[in-house]
Amino acid sequence: MHVLLTLRHISRLIFQTVSFLACLFLANERLDAQRQFDQSKEVGFAFGTSYYMGDLNEGKHLSGRFTPGFGGFYRHNFSQRISLRVSYLKGRVEAWDADSSDPWRQNRNLHFRNDISELSAWVEINYLDHRLGDPGDRFTAFLFLGLAAFNHMPEASIDGQWIPLQPMGTEGQGTSWGDAYGVESYATSGVSIPIGFGFKSNIGAFTAITFDWGVRKTWSDYLDDVSGLYADRSVLMQERGEMTVALADPSLGQEVLALNQGGLQRGDSSRDDFYGFISASISFRISKKPTTCWSEI
Repeated sequence: MHVLLTLRHISRLIFQTVSFLACLFLANERLDAQRQFDQSKEVGFAFGTSYYMGDLNEGKHLSGRFTPGFGGFYRHNFSQRISLRVSYLKGRVEAWDADSSDPWRQNRNLHFRNDISELSAWVEINYLDHRLGDPGDRFTAFLFLGLAAFNHMPEASIDGQWIPLQPMGTEGQGTSWGDAYGVESYATSGVSIPIGFGFKSNIGAFTAITFDWGVRKTWSDYLDDVSGLYADRSVLMQERGEMTVALADPSLGQEVLALNQGGLQRGDSSRDDFYGFISASISFRISKKPTTCWSEI
């Protein structure tokens, strides 16, 4: 009798252990399926515009002259809340002192345009659960933060011809005056930090639309070719030529050859430039759609 009770006790213990392990296995399988179900991959196309903040536009978002921009991206959704987006974007920033209400800037009379190409990677954090194609997760806002590399070349117009400004040395770069004042030529590529927010919404089982607005912190003060002081006009004329003189100081109200503002303020070297993109995009799921119904998860 005692042996029979012991066998029953052992059988019950084995059954409970097997049941517990089975529950753990099924829970882990369900969790793995949930993770796989939440994940998805997208490719998309973006269209929008860009702007900048710097010496020709101090602290004013959405200011300047706007032109169309475009790009493409890949997005990997790791979960309902976190995604990684890798993008290529291209846009033009442009600003003119003539558009300013400040008399000093109007008299300075500088202008530029700059085509910026950017390759970026950023993390998106959704406010709400969102799965591409899930009717129950149709809409969410999100924040993003990342890292980008960009190329640029500021230009200015003379008689309708746009001239690249970096090789001209408009603030004395590459001249004896610039060497004396420690003015060095600037790079036409750099690193920036994209930060911003947006909204995304499902419009089908395989399609989503996104609206986003982000600014880029740079470590360059030369997106507009303006940073510090006017170079000495006579040095520029002798070592760089008449075109550089005209691009460096097109100030109004003075005879060009009579005015030498060498050493006077041309820009604010204490603050770096920013640029931003505003875009609307459409993306398509490229990963296989889960076979499990949405409502069963």
